[in-house]
Amino acid sequence: MTPERNVRCAAMRVEYDASHDLAYVYLREIEPRGVAKTVTVLAEPPDTGTYGIHLDFDHEGRLVGIDVDGVTSRRLPPELLAAAKRL
Repeated sequence: MTPERNVRCAAMRVEYDASHDLAYVYLREIEPRGVAKTVTVLAEPPDTGTYGIHLDFDHEGRLVGIDVDGVTSRRLPPELLAAAKRL
């Protein structure tokens, strides 16, 4: 089976803060209990907060969101940022 590249999820949404070049991709609505765990998968340079990708998981271990910090405009597809809610 070939994976579908243009899959859309009804709950997925993106928020983008151009002034700080940050984006958050909501893969599902975050429940009132919030995010249980955040895993940093990439940080350049390490521990500076300049650039990073962080995965947020809920209390059931489901991936609920992706936080992209710094140089977002060069790392995310332009069509994704064009459709994002501006903060």
